[in-house]
Amino acid sequence: MKNKIKKLIKQEVDSILNIPITDDFEKAIDIIYSTVHKHNSKLVCSGMGKAGQIALNIATTFSSTGTPAVFLHPAEAQHGDLGILRNNDVLLLISNSGKTREIIELVGLARALYKNIKIIAITGNADSPIAEEANATLLTGNGPEIDPFHLVPTTSTTTMSVIGDVLVVLMMEKIKFTKEQYSKLHHGGYIGHKTRKK
Repeated sequence: MKNKIKKLIKQEVDSILNIPITDDFEKAIDIIYSTVHKHNSKLVCSGMGKAGQIALNIATTFSSTGTPAVFLHPAEAQHGDLGILRNNDVLLLISNSGKTREIIELVGLARALYKNIKIIAITGNADSPIAEEANATLLTGNGPEIDPFHLVPTTSTTTMSVIGDVLVVLMMEKIKFTKEQYSKLHHGGYIGHKTRKK
């Protein structure tokens, strides 16, 4: 059992290390900085299913580190939640296949409102419709899922989450986000206590 666990962990680690490091990371940071921070707008993160859970986590982590962000459920967007979008917002869309129907439809709906809205994609498919629509595409490397069927979102969601963490840290550095600023946004819990310790 221990050897099996080590093997599974190694497979996920290998997939993380195989995330393609491209200029689109810098491009994504420039888009968020020049649009969200310069125009007092927000990052709108979206994904369906497990990718949606990653998008929600990325949004809350950005918000706690000085970049206003929200999660928009792609299906609920079609039932009125699209109204959260504003002209200078940036869409961060997550889809492993890059073909998720609800995300593709969200792109069309968003562009119908604001044709020049900036889009950042996190996907495992460079040739997908979502990648083609994006102003910056961050690829997961499309490593194999570690379940017996190679279908269950495991490796893919791990790499999506890591890419989100990288974006958050790069943006913190870009805006020179301080521990003092963090403490003002994170009052509660153990982390809040640690931020206020001298």
